[in-house]
Parts: sequence; C-alpha cells; structure tokens
Amino acid sequence: MPRMKRLDLAGVAQHVVQRGNDRQPCFFQTGDYQRYLRDLRESSLKFACHVHAYVLMTNHVHLLMTPEEPGAIGRLMQALGRSYVRYINDTLGRSGTLWEGRYKSSLVDSEHYVMACYRYIELNPVRAGMVSAAGDYTWSSYPCNGMGKVDPLVSPHSTYLQMATGPDERQLHYRKLIDDSISGDELEAIRTYIQRQRALGSSRFQEQIERQLQRRAGLGVPGRPRKERAKVEKVL
Repeated sequence: MPRMKRLDLAGVAQHVVQRGNDRQPCFFQTGDYQRYLRDLRESSLKFACHVHAYVLMTNHVHLLMTPEEPGAIGRLMQALGRSYVRYINDTLGRSGTLWEGRYKSSLVDSEHYVMACYRYIELNPVRAGMVSAAGDYTWSSYPCNGMGKVDPLVSPHSTYLQMATGPDERQLHYRKLIDDSISGDELEAIRTYIQRQRALGSSRFQEQIERQLQRRAGLGVPGRPRKERAKVEKVL
C-alpha cells in the first residue's frame, strides 16, 4: 500500500510527533538533548521552518512548526533525523534505526487550536508525571513562552503574539493559560488528529484545506451521514 501523502501547506502550522523505535529512549544524557536542539535550530533555519513550541521527552518529541513552503518540514525532519541518529550511533557505538518509522503530523487551525497545541506540547512532562509544573522541565519551549527566557530556537506564532501587546503581559497571559487544565475533548482531538494525520480545526478550516489540496482533511469518510458528521464536530 502506498504511503499516505501528508497534508502540507505553506504558512499553516503543523503539530509533529516522532517516537523512538519500539517506544525505546532516544535521549540518554544531557548532551543528547542539547545536540538535538542544536540540530533542530540549524535545520529550521536551513529549511525555513518556524518552531513555535517543542518538548523533548525521553522516548519521543513534539514540535509545533510553520513552514514557509510546502515540503519544508519533511526536509527538516529528514535532515534532523540523519544528523541526530548519526550522532547517537557514534556516541553509543551502536548501529541501526533510532526512530519508529515516519514522523506523524497534523495541520493545525490557528484560530481555534494553535494555543491548545502549545499547551498540549509543553504540559506533556506534567501529564507524564515527570514534573509537577511545566516550568520545572528543562527540555521544552515553556521557559521561553511562559517565562521569557531567551531561546534562539523559538519563533512565536502570530496567535501567541496576539494575546497581549508586550512580552511581560503576554507571558502572564500564557502562564494563566497553561494553569488551566486542557479539557478531555481537546486532548482527545489533538491525539486523534495527529494519529490520523488530519487537519485539526473547525469544519470551515478543514473545508479550506480540502479545497486547496483536493484531499480529505477531516476524520469523516465519504458518505458519512450529516447527523454523524455533526456529532464528530461537537466532540472536538
């Protein structure tokens, strides 16, 4: 069966997830996290992708990025994968793959879901029980987005910038947003859409994507009754 072509548009944010092979670790020591972030920054500059939020977990990564042209995120992830896997294999004296197949990606509606993805990504260590608060975790974009720490990797999304006019007020608003728990419906939607690699957002957003790419963007299947479609949208 041929691989499903990704939903990919210039200027539209994507939530990207890549997991370690067989859910095994992909980071083993402090230097590994530092190396990955360095390689990610170099690749983001080379391929013109803006990184808005990230978290490096022990056995997987979450990234929220916006490409300046179609295919840029794919090229970034390919280059990043090659450089980081080579580094790990050389460091540990191992060989073979590190990642579990292809990364997964989901287009994200800026009007409705970009900030939800920010929160989902940066709260990952809290949900995993690794820390009690997002600010306690070193390897995420929260110190930048929520606390104003300089991070040359992070480029704020326009939706983030619109929260307030100045950085201090913006960070305060963002910290309050992080403190509010993500609803179960939001969690389910983000997880489902990244797993199915569809466009996360309103029906209007999905219709716009479908018109541009001439491909299905939502979770529905052809012929789904109108009543059932409405039920799915309500859940999101």
